[in-house]
Amino acid sequence: MTKHSVPTSIAIEQLKAQLRESLYLDLDEYGLEEQSSGEFNSSFLGLQLNSAFQPIYDSEAGDLFGHEAFIRPSLGGQQAINPEFAFSFAGQVGKLVKFDRVVRTLHVLNFRQIYAENGLLFLNVHPNLLMSVNAHGKVFERILHANSVPTHRVVIEIQESVVEHEHQLADAIENYKERGYRIAIGNFGSKHSHLERLWKLAPEFVKLDIGLIKEAERNTRMRKILPRLIQLIHDIGAQPVITGIESQTGLDIAVESGTTLLQGYFLGRPVTAKELQPTQALKPSLQLNKRAAA
Repeated sequence: MTKHSVPTSIAIEQLKAQLRESLYLDLDEYGLEEQSSGEFNSSFLGLQLNSAFQPIYDSEAGDLFGHEAFIRPSLGGQQAINPEFAFSFAGQVGKLVKFDRVVRTLHVLNFRQIYAENGLLFLNVHPNLLMSVNAHGKVFERILHANSVPTHRVVIEIQESVVEHEHQLADAIENYKERGYRIAIGNFGSKHSHLERLWKLAPEFVKLDIGLIKEAERNTRMRKILPRLIQLIHDIGAQPVITGIESQTGLDIAVESGTTLLQGYFLGRPVTAKELQPTQALKPSLQLNKRAAA
């Protein structure tokens, strides 16, 4: 046994006690269970919840940069449910905070199987919970510490299209940063986007709307604009992430635009932790593009 090896039954009981006593989270109440594969899932509000992770690659470093976590709700593991519907339902029955808490816990428990000590975890935060940093955020911080995931490996991803109260959001982001979290603004480049807002919020990452790369594949004008947008993001001190890459053409355009962080179905679909290798090399298609750009 390695120094990290603990019999599963003992580890589960330790985890249950820790979450129940320190984190106000009852594994039995939330139906959080470990499967034979080593993954965790949950049964909550009549739904089965599973984690899925999509890789984000760094073409310059030639390695994985991190993963974005997605929740996969279903009825009995068979009929898939829209995640937005699941969160909406949790809100309607007054369980949104608990639902979000178990989702984040689920992602953290499963994320441990992907990386031992490296790589970032991108977590989307429900817009109604963005301001709940002090109470809700502290509980999540304990969950991270209980599972040896430091806050600097967690990227809080905020969708720009849902931002309504900029001043309160700026305060919440500052609070997250003070606790060591990193910040990403998602869906930038959609009709709701404001460059001035990026300057104010000062995120570490800016994830471009998936429609931009698709439009660049069809429209040569957009293909010329994309590098300028990438440069603007660099100018505010953030790292751009091009998302929605679904073809070799899209990948070529993304690499030529001047960014190195890349995400999309062409590079890897969201899959469960057990389907990911503990360590993953850069995809061959990215290696070829890296050499071509050199």
